[in-house]
Amino acid sequence: MAPQQVNEGGAGETGPIESVTITGGGLRARLLTFGAALQDLRLDGHEAPLVLGFEDPALYPEHSPYFGATPGRFANRIANGRFELDGETHLTETNFLGRHTLHGGSRGTGKRIWTLLESGVDFARFGLHLPDGEMGFPGNLDVSCTYRLKAEGTLAILIEATADAPTVCNFAHHSYFNLEDGGRSSIADHRLSIAADSYLPVDEELIPTGNIEPVENTPLDFRAERTIGETPGGFDHNFCLAAHRGPLRQVAEVAAPRSGVRMQVLTTEPGLQFYDGARVARQHPGLDGISYGPHAGLCLEAQVWPDSPNHPDFPRAVLRPGETFRQETHYRFFKD
Repeated sequence: MAPQQVNEGGAGETGPIESVTITGGGLRARLLTFGAALQDLRLDGHEAPLVLGFEDPALYPEHSPYFGATPGRFANRIANGRFELDGETHLTETNFLGRHTLHGGSRGTGKRIWTLLESGVDFARFGLHLPDGEMGFPGNLDVSCTYRLKAEGTLAILIEATADAPTVCNFAHHSYFNLEDGGRSSIADHRLSIAADSYLPVDEELIPTGNIEPVENTPLDFRAERTIGETPGGFDHNFCLAAHRGPLRQVAEVAAPRSGVRMQVLTTEPGLQFYDGARVARQHPGLDGISYGPHAGLCLEAQVWPDSPNHPDFPRAVLRPGETFRQETHYRFFKD
């Protein structure tokens, strides 16, 4: 159902891209300064990578569909590249279908080179400054993203931001996961559960209609674990977890039946975007030389609901001076 003509790569920054490798909790991760991205992730006892990516960092600016990136300053979509804040209308770059804003625009944080601020054996922290007016967003904003590998196979991601003027703020982690074979096969046989009673219907351009609908008796009912491929059609929808940001709690689980690898998703965020990777096919081989086809990986992006600045009944996505945006998401891996 997603528009097939959309190119989610391209329009990125060029320049030196640094990488750093961290280990801990039975995991090994390789991270990039481009997009503050998770390039590769491995679990002890499971040979294949857990995420999709490119071996060559130079491919990321032009060819990555946000592989492992940290998109913002507003992740997901803003309808018509337009929102009001405190009575003032702001026009943001329309980089999606020429009409809407996606992931903060063509120079959003998922397409920028961050600074590696510090790193250790099991952690790395990246930072980026976004100037007032860039991509049409108000206020100077400073953001940091910290990856940490913790006990029990946990990849913990902490994103924090401050601004000097009222602005909208919404970040996410955008890895494509394949827990079976690194993306050689599709994620159709993965089993998924999401702890959400409702979701946001979207129009033909993937923009929320403004309605909040129950998942019951729809293809989007993942309250009980079931196989993704049992339902025809595509998934690129926000699942409504809560009315606002809250304490860290488990919201989803994915299982690969052949490998026995499972992943639990824990987050503070009120929404979870499930995207089935329908447009992930790439002309360049990925990690371990794997050629990615459609549905080679799935995304579970914890965030504020899409287009929330244009819907007063959606969770708040406003950051004001003196406040600190703080979101935490954990991906926990283990084998049955």
